[in-house]
Amino acid sequence: MIHGTHNSEVDVRNEQIKIFVNGELFARDKAKISVFDSGYLVGDGVWEGMRLHEGVIVFLDLHLNRLWHSAKAIGMELKFTKTELIGKIWQTLNANQMHNDVHLRVMVTRGIKKTPTQDPRFTISGPNLVIIAEHKKASKESKEQGVTLFTSTIRRGSPDALDPRLNCHSKLHEVQALMQAIEAGADEALMLDVNGFVATCNATNFFIVKDGEVWTSTGQYCMNGITRGNVIRVCKENEIVCEQKNFSLFDVYGADEAFVTGTFGGITPVTTIDGKQIGNGKFGEISRKVSGLYEQLIFNQIN
Repeated sequence: MIHGTHNSEVDVRNEQIKIFVNGELFARDKAKISVFDSGYLVGDGVWEGMRLHEGVIVFLDLHLNRLWHSAKAIGMELKFTKTELIGKIWQTLNANQMHNDVHLRVMVTRGIKKTPTQDPRFTISGPNLVIIAEHKKASKESKEQGVTLFTSTIRRGSPDALDPRLNCHSKLHEVQALMQAIEAGADEALMLDVNGFVATCNATNFFIVKDGEVWTSTGQYCMNGITRGNVIRVCKENEIVCEQKNFSLFDVYGADEAFVTGTFGGITPVTTIDGKQIGNGKFGEISRKVSGLYEQLIFNQIN
């Protein structure tokens, strides 16, 4: 069985879901995009992952702001407003009779190309919009078990190349990092920045706990994580020291606890890194406290 931060409980309802493609809803096996789509051809697109809890899309404004910021950064004009996109999301959710424990993937590519090329001037359609909503409840067993990491030789790029904060379809370097981790027997990859400091994981943000303090990277070379930002927020609001700073593997190997954050899994403990046990190899006391505070933040969103 595949183990990692995206483990979910099996739900047969996903076999019958309807997927939104440019204004129409299609059965799962009928949802198609042209091979001339810019996202397929050159990874030219942006996306967001969101969660539906008790009828509420949590942190929706933060996700929409990030999507619009990402689109603007790559010079892609979205042909709909935030209000219109929200309507399309709810059209998809209602068509699938979804209310709780749902993961949403909203993907926007530049559009259909006249011919295979990276040149955006050859785009002959407006942006393609796809919304996939699935019944996905995070596995409690996986959360308690935690994940193992392996430090990849693939570095997070500098902001003057492909800015790590850009939530785009171009994820090949992260896939390469994950492949190294899998081949080394780990669940996911830990990635360093161009200066050798700890940056992030291939699909989640990374934190350690040392002497009662929570540390994470500076944010210059990591994903602009919504959950990351919310964890920093709840720490500050509850008088838990949380520092965004440079630190190395030397600090990581000596950490008392470690955890990763992401929209789907929330907070997941890290038990070993590069074969070295972190702390007692279990869900640490402070990590569990931060997880509870984050879950309370979600509860406040839906009540």
